[in-house]
Amino acid sequence: MSVVVRSVASPADTMKFIKSQWNFYKNDPNWVAPIIADRKKLLDTKVNPFYLHSSMQLFLAEDNGVVVGRIAAIVNDNHNKTHNDKVGFFGFFECADDQKVADALFAAAADWLKKKGMTEMRGPANPSMNDECALLVDGFDLPPVVLMTYNPPYYARLIEKAGFAKIKDLYAYLLKQEDYRSEKLQRLNNAIRQRNKLTIREVDFKNKQQFRKDVTTIKDLYNSAWQPNWGFVKMTNEEFDFLAKDLKQIADQRYTVIAESDGKPVGFMLALPDINQSLIYQKSGRLLSAVWHLLTKKKKINTLRIIVLGVLPQYQGRGIDAVLYDEAGARGLPHGITQGEASWVLEDNVEMNHALQHAMHGKLYKTYRMYQKGL
Repeated sequence: MSVVVRSVASPADTMKFIKSQWNFYKNDPNWVAPIIADRKKLLDTKVNPFYLHSSMQLFLAEDNGVVVGRIAAIVNDNHNKTHNDKVGFFGFFECADDQKVADALFAAAADWLKKKGMTEMRGPANPSMNDECALLVDGFDLPPVVLMTYNPPYYARLIEKAGFAKIKDLYAYLLKQEDYRSEKLQRLNNAIRQRNKLTIREVDFKNKQQFRKDVTTIKDLYNSAWQPNWGFVKMTNEEFDFLAKDLKQIADQRYTVIAESDGKPVGFMLALPDINQSLIYQKSGRLLSAVWHLLTKKKKINTLRIIVLGVLPQYQGRGIDAVLYDEAGARGLPHGITQGEASWVLEDNVEMNHALQHAMHGKLYKTYRMYQKGL
């Protein structure tokens, strides 16, 4: 290979960066092709409010004009302010099974990050921990669920041989209705509801004024409940509104709920129907094709991804999280939902891992990894 790594410097380059992903998954039956229009929006520094406080440089590795690898180098200023460090990130990594190509990509990203004053490189983050992140290292036999990453198994070897080491694992649990919604657990959840004067209400998607109020409530709950977590960075108002607008297109208000204790919002859950079970049939990335498959293969969806579940710190340890998991199952069962994925969960979140494994009999079936190395 006569590989050249160069910076992405034009809209045409950005489109080449996006479409190059198809080079690496042509024969992989578990790959779910991204929607090109969504990727453009995610990477657009003038549209995505993430880039109001952060910067990014994309790189392409080419062999005689053919893309054999890509990477993004990212400086998330809000992360560094929150954690008082100088961590730069890499993301959107794709690569042929060639260590020299991978090394050249990481060297280009590292050089850019060092010039920005960063002392560590962590990833993958696409482009942040509030987006798709981490590398799949275990559980390659099934396609990814909605908004989770997927990659060939050899990527871990390329990354580790480039000098990176694990910094944190993220877990995904498979929950089966028949395993975790037992009569005993139902009685326990009913007692928790009564003890905490707990009510569960849906976010109102149709009333614009109420929807805006609910989004504000969820933002406050999210930023408070998740603040102690490793790598967490509060989302700005602009970022949260941007995300809410996007998710509203695929979310179902039955599975977007707020928990109130004696009338006060204390927790929330966002679970998404796994539209990847429909989108896996489209391979072009074109929006019309994606919409067609979503409409015609809707009945194939039998899985929810519990994407975010949070309870205010002062209300944690009361079982409210278990009630929210149960609520997802109860709401989904009449609509053909037989299982759910709870993801992602930090490996050292002892309380959540214990509840998912023992109280709800969840199966740890996929592991994702964040890597880091010094610059």
